[in-house]
Amino acid sequence: MRLTIFGSGYVGLVTGACFAEVGNNVLCVDIDQRKVDMLKRGESPIYEPGLDELLKRNLAAGRLNFTTDAAEGVKHGLFQFIAVGTPPDEDGSADLKYVLSVAESIGRNVGEYRVVVTKSTVPVGTADKVRDAVKAETSVPFSVVSNPEFLKEGAAVEDFMRPDRVIIGAEDARAVTLLRQLYAPFQRNHERIMVMSVRSAELTKYAANAMLATRISFMNELANLAEDIGADIEEVRRGIGSDPRIGYQFLYPGAGFGGSCFPKDVKALQRTATDAGQPLRVLGAVEDVNDAQKHVLGRKIAKRLGSLKGKCVAVWGLAFKANTDDMREAASRTLIADLTAAGARVRAYDPAAAHEAKKIFQNDNNVHIADSAMAALQGADVLAVVTEWQEFRSPDFAAVKAQLKTPAIFDGRNLYDPAVLKSMGFEYFPIGRRT
Repeated sequence: MRLTIFGSGYVGLVTGACFAEVGNNVLCVDIDQRKVDMLKRGESPIYEPGLDELLKRNLAAGRLNFTTDAAEGVKHGLFQFIAVGTPPDEDGSADLKYVLSVAESIGRNVGEYRVVVTKSTVPVGTADKVRDAVKAETSVPFSVVSNPEFLKEGAAVEDFMRPDRVIIGAEDARAVTLLRQLYAPFQRNHERIMVMSVRSAELTKYAANAMLATRISFMNELANLAEDIGADIEEVRRGIGSDPRIGYQFLYPGAGFGGSCFPKDVKALQRTATDAGQPLRVLGAVEDVNDAQKHVLGRKIAKRLGSLKGKCVAVWGLAFKANTDDMREAASRTLIADLTAAGARVRAYDPAAAHEAKKIFQNDNNVHIADSAMAALQGADVLAVVTEWQEFRSPDFAAVKAQLKTPAIFDGRNLYDPAVLKSMGFEYFPIGRRT
């Protein structure tokens, strides 16, 4: 089948590469000529495990192509996927200008029936606006479908190729039949497609992310309480996770959630609810807890060292989570801001996000991006672990201790066993654990 995907960012590129991998002819449209040229060379602008291989293989096979020509894109595909950004507006709502701009382009250039699919995370009612924008430009028949993505950064290719559900929000049978055919290669083991109304599909995406964010913030509050009353949040996590009604997913406390989805989607859903006269008070607390949690590591370090002026802190992990280079809303950024504001210097390392960090901190002389985890320890007083990369899970602790002026580790991801680190002579400051 022939598909066009508007937007070659995180969602659009993964979607295009995965659809091409199962034999579809995919054309990705992006306004950034530099990015398009890069992609045509087989170079991915994002770090995502497995994506580089898909990109190169399907480019070579001719199933995946890139252009800046919107008219060419509209002519190419029966399916017109909208996967452009929806950044937060000043009031927290999702900014739909890019989505509606694509819709207008589709309307201006369409010559025969098309299925317009909103893949971007958009507020309830966006499909109606997309439909109006296309209809204002053409009398050619078309369908509008909501098909939200559920891709975890760091596991997006796997999530797309083996989805746990495919949500299709549509109002006409023709569009549903076509989407079922498109997604058939991903349904071979058992049926994962769920058809619902367009508005229900739009809300499902926000509801899913809000629920997961709520679990994280709740566990972070419990972890802080556990510290104060002498409990161990790891034991509590196992105790409650064994209840099948709760389960173990997203019960790991830490330094706060970040990334391109949870913070933005929580704000957008709050805005939608407020506009509807049904404010979601729980989500307000989720956001407040998360904002506060990002300062916990900095407070622990300041409490242990006293004045941070002239001190140097090594930071392992800059991406908001492992297996991505995404630093949007990352806990590391809050920690580094807290440390440098108090007069400390930072030596940081991340296996994938170094290039992004160098752009973010290029004008900050107090932040140095190191080439390795051990290089980040040079001259450091203490170590803070912020991202749960595999290479941080079992380091050479003797070498780490030898490098640090004060053998103290502040662990924002609870990667280590408190008893083991104590036996090695470390002071250990995890999140919510007995030490």
